Amino acid sequence: MPETSVAADRNAVLRAAGLPAVDLAALLAQQRDPLLFATVSGAHLYGFPSRDSDVDLRGVHLLPAADLVGLREPEETRTLMGEHDGVEMDLVTHDLRKFARLLLRPNGYVLEQLLSPLVVHTTPVHRELTALAPGLLTAHHAHHYRGFAGTQWRLFEKTGELKPLLYTLRVLLTGIHLMAAGRLQPHLPTLAGEPDAPAYVPELIAAKEAAEHGPAGDVVPPDRLRADVAALHARLDDAQAATALPTAPAGRDALHDLVVRVRLGAAAAGI
Repeated sequence: MPETSVAADRNAVLRAAGLPAVDLAALLAQQRDPLLFATVSGAHLYGFPSRDSDVDLRGVHLLPAADLVGLREPEETRTLMGEHDGVEMDLVTHDLRKFARLLLRPNGYVLEQLLSPLVVHTTPVHRELTALAPGLLTAHHAHHYRGFAGTQWRLFEKTGELKPLLYTLRVLLTGIHLMAAGRLQPHLPTLAGEPDAPAYVPELIAAKEAAEHGPAGDVVPPDRLRADVAALHARLDDAQAATALPTAPAGRDALHDLVVRVRLGAAAAGI
Protein backbone atom coordinates (compact mmCIF):
# COMPACT_ATOMS: atom_id res chain seq x y z
CA MET A 1 0.00 0.00 0.00
CA PRO A 2 1.42 3.46 -0.89
CA GLU A 3 2.70 5.50 2.07
CA THR A 4 0.13 8.25 1.41
CA SER A 5 -2.69 5.71 1.70
CA VAL A 6 -1.22 4.30 4.92
CA ALA A 7 -0.97 7.81 6.39
CA ALA A 8 -4.55 8.59 5.37
CA ASP A 9 -5.83 5.39 6.98
CA ARG A 10 -3.85 6.15 10.14
CA ASN A 11 -5.30 9.67 10.34
CA ALA A 12 -8.81 8.30 9.85
CA VAL A 13 -8.31 5.95 12.83
CA LEU A 14 -7.05 8.84 14.96
CA ARG A 15 -10.01 11.05 14.07
CA ALA A 16 -12.46 8.23 14.75
CA ALA A 17 -10.99 7.90 18.25
CA GLY A 18 -11.79 11.55 18.93
CA LEU A 19 -8.29 12.95 18.44
CA PRO A 20 -8.40 16.68 17.71
CA ALA A 21 -7.18 17.79 14.30
CA VAL A 22 -3.85 19.16 15.53
CA ASP A 23 -0.30 18.75 14.29
CA LEU A 24 1.05 15.90 16.41
CA ALA A 25 4.16 15.68 14.23
CA ALA A 26 5.39 19.04 15.56
CA LEU A 27 5.83 17.55 19.03
CA LEU A 28 7.44 14.38 17.68
CA ALA A 29 9.96 16.49 15.79
CA GLN A 30 11.34 17.78 19.10
CA GLN A 31 12.70 14.30 19.87
CA ARG A 32 16.42 14.59 19.12
CA ASP A 33 17.15 10.86 18.95
CA PRO A 34 15.61 8.38 16.48
CA LEU A 35 11.98 7.70 17.34
CA LEU A 36 11.05 4.04 16.90
CA PHE A 37 7.34 4.53 17.47
CA ALA A 38 4.78 6.86 18.98
CA THR A 39 1.19 5.95 19.78
CA VAL A 40 -1.74 7.57 21.54
CA SER A 41 -2.51 6.36 25.05
CA GLY A 42 -4.78 7.71 27.79
CA ALA A 43 -8.47 8.48 27.45
CA HIS A 44 -8.45 8.42 23.64
CA LEU A 45 -7.10 4.86 23.62
CA TYR A 46 -9.47 3.82 26.42
CA GLY A 47 -12.50 5.19 24.59
CA PHE A 48 -13.66 7.92 26.95
CA PRO A 49 -12.06 11.22 25.90
CA SER A 50 -13.68 14.48 26.93
CA ARG A 51 -13.96 17.60 24.83
CA ASP A 52 -11.05 19.07 26.78
CA SER A 53 -8.88 15.94 27.07
CA ASP A 54 -5.19 16.39 26.42
CA VAL A 55 -3.34 14.09 24.02
CA ASP A 56 -1.07 11.51 25.63
CA LEU A 57 1.63 10.27 23.26
CA ARG A 58 3.88 7.39 24.30
CA GLY A 59 6.75 5.70 22.54
CA VAL A 60 10.37 4.63 22.28
CA HIS A 61 13.52 6.50 21.30
CA LEU A 62 16.97 5.08 20.56
CA LEU A 63 19.92 6.53 22.44
CA PRO A 64 23.38 6.44 20.84
CA ALA A 65 25.53 3.59 22.17
CA ALA A 66 27.96 6.15 23.64
CA ASP A 67 25.21 7.41 25.96
CA LEU A 68 24.88 3.95 27.50
CA VAL A 69 28.56 3.01 27.84
CA GLY A 70 30.04 6.39 28.74
CA LEU A 71 30.19 8.26 32.04
CA ARG A 72 27.19 10.52 31.55
CA GLU A 73 23.88 9.38 33.00
CA PRO A 74 21.72 8.27 30.03
CA GLU A 75 18.38 9.99 29.42
CA GLU A 76 16.44 6.75 29.29
CA THR A 77 13.09 8.45 29.83
CA ARG A 78 12.26 11.73 28.18
CA THR A 79 9.17 13.94 28.45
CA LEU A 80 8.25 16.60 25.93
CA MET A 81 5.22 18.86 26.26
CA GLY A 82 3.51 21.25 23.92
CA GLU A 83 0.29 23.03 23.02
CA HIS A 84 -1.23 23.48 19.59
CA ASP A 85 -4.50 25.28 18.87
CA GLY A 86 -5.34 25.13 22.56
CA VAL A 87 -4.78 21.35 22.83
CA GLU A 88 -2.25 20.19 25.42
CA MET A 89 -0.01 17.32 24.35
CA ASP A 90 2.76 15.37 25.99
CA LEU A 91 5.19 12.82 24.58
CA VAL A 92 6.83 10.40 27.01
CA THR A 93 9.39 8.01 25.52
CA HIS A 94 11.79 5.42 26.90
CA ASP A 95 15.03 4.28 25.37
CA LEU A 96 14.61 0.91 23.65
CA ARG A 97 16.53 -1.00 26.33
CA LYS A 98 14.51 0.48 29.19
CA PHE A 99 11.25 -0.12 27.33
CA ALA A 100 12.23 -3.76 26.74
CA ARG A 101 12.91 -4.18 30.45
CA LEU A 102 9.50 -2.70 31.26
CA LEU A 103 7.89 -5.12 28.81
CA LEU A 104 9.41 -8.03 30.72
CA ARG A 105 7.70 -6.94 33.92
CA PRO A 106 3.98 -7.57 34.48
CA ASN A 107 3.29 -4.02 33.28
CA GLY A 108 0.13 -3.83 31.20
CA TYR A 109 0.56 -0.10 30.70
CA VAL A 110 3.61 -0.36 28.41
CA LEU A 111 2.07 -3.26 26.50
CA GLU A 112 -1.03 -1.13 25.86
CA GLN A 113 1.20 1.64 24.51
CA LEU A 114 3.02 -0.78 22.21
CA LEU A 115 -0.19 -2.37 20.92
CA SER A 116 -2.25 0.83 20.69
CA PRO A 117 -4.07 0.97 17.33
CA LEU A 118 -3.73 4.78 17.46
CA VAL A 119 -0.36 4.93 15.72
CA VAL A 120 1.22 8.32 15.08
CA HIS A 121 4.69 7.14 14.04
CA THR A 122 5.95 3.64 13.27
CA THR A 123 9.07 1.82 12.03
CA PRO A 124 10.05 -1.78 11.30
CA VAL A 125 11.36 -2.03 14.89
CA HIS A 126 7.90 -1.11 16.17
CA ARG A 127 6.41 -3.88 14.11
CA GLU A 128 8.96 -6.37 15.44
CA LEU A 129 8.20 -5.37 19.02
CA THR A 130 4.48 -5.75 18.35
CA ALA A 131 5.03 -9.25 16.95
CA LEU A 132 6.84 -10.24 20.17
CA ALA A 133 4.10 -8.89 22.47
CA PRO A 134 1.96 -12.07 22.71
CA GLY A 135 4.95 -13.93 24.17
CA LEU A 136 5.30 -11.34 26.91
CA LEU A 137 1.82 -11.72 28.40
CA THR A 138 1.68 -13.56 31.74
CA ALA A 139 -0.74 -14.43 34.50
CA HIS A 140 1.05 -11.91 36.70
CA HIS A 141 -0.27 -9.02 34.61
CA ALA A 142 -3.40 -9.38 36.73
CA HIS A 143 -1.43 -7.84 39.60
CA HIS A 144 -0.84 -4.69 37.53
CA TYR A 145 -4.53 -4.22 36.80
CA ARG A 146 -5.58 -5.08 40.33
CA GLY A 147 -3.16 -2.55 41.83
CA PHE A 148 -4.01 0.16 39.30
CA ALA A 149 -7.71 -0.31 40.02
CA GLY A 150 -7.13 0.10 43.75
CA THR A 151 -5.24 3.35 43.23
CA GLN A 152 -7.91 4.80 40.94
CA TRP A 153 -10.76 3.73 43.22
CA ARG A 154 -9.16 5.51 46.17
CA LEU A 155 -8.80 8.61 44.00
CA PHE A 156 -12.46 8.38 43.01
CA GLU A 157 -13.54 8.11 46.64
CA LYS A 158 -11.49 11.22 47.42
CA THR A 159 -12.56 13.38 44.46
CA GLY A 160 -15.89 11.98 43.25
CA GLU A 161 -14.76 12.55 39.65
CA LEU A 162 -15.82 10.38 36.74
CA LYS A 163 -12.30 9.99 35.36
CA PRO A 164 -10.84 7.78 38.14
CA LEU A 165 -14.12 5.84 38.31
CA LEU A 166 -13.90 5.02 34.60
CA TYR A 167 -10.23 4.11 34.99
CA THR A 168 -11.17 1.75 37.83
CA LEU A 169 -13.77 -0.04 35.74
CA ARG A 170 -11.58 -0.02 32.64
CA VAL A 171 -8.52 -1.62 34.21
CA LEU A 172 -10.52 -4.29 36.02
CA LEU A 173 -12.36 -5.24 32.83
CA THR A 174 -9.11 -5.17 30.84
CA GLY A 175 -7.47 -7.46 33.38
CA ILE A 176 -10.39 -9.89 33.34
CA HIS A 177 -10.40 -9.98 29.53
CA LEU A 178 -6.65 -10.55 29.41
CA MET A 179 -6.77 -13.42 31.88
CA ALA A 180 -9.76 -15.06 30.14
CA ALA A 181 -8.92 -14.45 26.48
CA GLY A 182 -5.15 -13.97 26.53
CA ARG A 183 -5.44 -10.66 24.68
CA LEU A 184 -5.19 -7.02 25.71
CA GLN A 185 -8.33 -4.92 25.25
CA PRO A 186 -8.03 -1.43 26.78
CA HIS A 187 -11.06 0.08 24.97
CA LEU A 188 -13.84 0.53 27.52
CA PRO A 189 -16.75 0.89 25.04
CA THR A 190 -15.76 -2.50 23.61
CA LEU A 191 -15.39 -4.02 27.08
CA ALA A 192 -18.82 -2.63 28.00
CA GLY A 193 -20.35 -5.27 25.77
CA GLU A 194 -18.90 -8.15 27.79
CA PRO A 195 -20.90 -10.08 30.43
CA ASP A 196 -18.79 -8.84 33.36
CA ALA A 197 -19.32 -5.15 32.56
CA PRO A 198 -21.90 -3.21 34.61
CA ALA A 199 -24.81 -2.08 32.44
CA TYR A 200 -24.29 1.61 33.29
CA VAL A 201 -20.77 1.87 31.80
CA PRO A 202 -21.96 3.51 28.52
CA GLU A 203 -23.89 6.09 30.56
CA LEU A 204 -20.74 6.95 32.54
CA ILE A 205 -18.73 7.30 29.32
CA ALA A 206 -21.36 9.64 27.87
CA ALA A 207 -21.33 11.74 31.05
CA LYS A 208 -17.54 12.18 30.87
CA GLU A 209 -17.63 13.53 27.33
CA ALA A 210 -18.72 16.91 28.67
CA ALA A 211 -15.70 17.57 30.92
CA GLU A 212 -12.38 15.88 31.68
CA HIS A 213 -12.76 16.36 35.44
CA GLY A 214 -16.53 16.27 35.76
CA PRO A 215 -18.23 14.77 38.83
CA ALA A 216 -19.78 11.31 38.84
CA GLY A 217 -23.02 12.86 40.05
CA ASP A 218 -26.05 10.63 40.50
CA VAL A 219 -25.51 8.26 37.58
CA VAL A 220 -25.01 5.24 39.87
CA PRO A 221 -25.74 4.94 43.62
CA PRO A 222 -22.49 4.72 45.65
CA ASP A 223 -23.46 1.44 47.29
CA ARG A 224 -23.99 -0.20 43.92
CA LEU A 225 -20.63 1.09 42.68
CA ARG A 226 -18.82 -0.37 45.68
CA ALA A 227 -20.56 -3.72 45.23
CA ASP A 228 -19.83 -3.84 41.51
CA VAL A 229 -16.17 -2.91 41.92
CA ALA A 230 -15.77 -5.57 44.61
CA ALA A 231 -17.42 -8.11 42.30
CA LEU A 232 -15.04 -7.19 39.46
CA HIS A 233 -12.05 -7.66 41.78
CA ALA A 234 -13.36 -11.12 42.68
CA ARG A 235 -13.92 -11.92 39.00
CA LEU A 236 -10.34 -10.86 38.22
CA ASP A 237 -9.06 -13.15 40.98
CA ASP A 238 -11.02 -16.06 39.54
CA ALA A 239 -9.90 -15.29 35.98
CA GLN A 240 -6.26 -15.20 37.06
CA ALA A 241 -6.59 -18.52 38.87
CA ALA A 242 -8.05 -20.12 35.73
CA THR A 243 -5.94 -18.39 33.07
CA ALA A 244 -3.95 -20.29 30.46
CA LEU A 245 -1.32 -17.54 30.38
CA PRO A 246 2.16 -18.59 31.57
CA THR A 247 3.75 -17.37 34.79
CA ALA A 248 6.85 -16.00 33.00
CA PRO A 249 7.31 -14.27 29.64
CA ALA A 250 8.45 -16.54 26.82
CA GLY A 251 9.95 -13.82 24.63
CA ARG A 252 12.90 -12.67 26.77
CA ASP A 253 15.65 -14.01 24.49
CA ALA A 254 14.02 -12.70 21.32
CA LEU A 255 13.56 -9.29 22.92
CA HIS A 256 17.22 -9.26 24.02
CA ASP A 257 18.34 -10.14 20.50
CA LEU A 258 16.21 -7.35 19.04
CA VAL A 259 17.64 -4.71 21.38
CA VAL A 260 21.23 -5.77 20.64
CA ARG A 261 20.67 -5.93 16.88
CA VAL A 262 19.00 -2.53 16.69
CA ARG A 263 21.63 -0.85 18.87
CA LEU A 264 24.57 -2.33 16.96
CA GLY A 265 22.92 -1.53 13.65
CA ALA A 266 22.47 2.10 14.67
CA ALA A 267 26.08 2.33 15.87
CA ALA A 268 27.35 0.88 12.58
CA ALA A 269 25.30 3.47 10.72
CA GLY A 270 26.83 6.24 12.83
CA ILE A 271 23.61 7.03 14.68
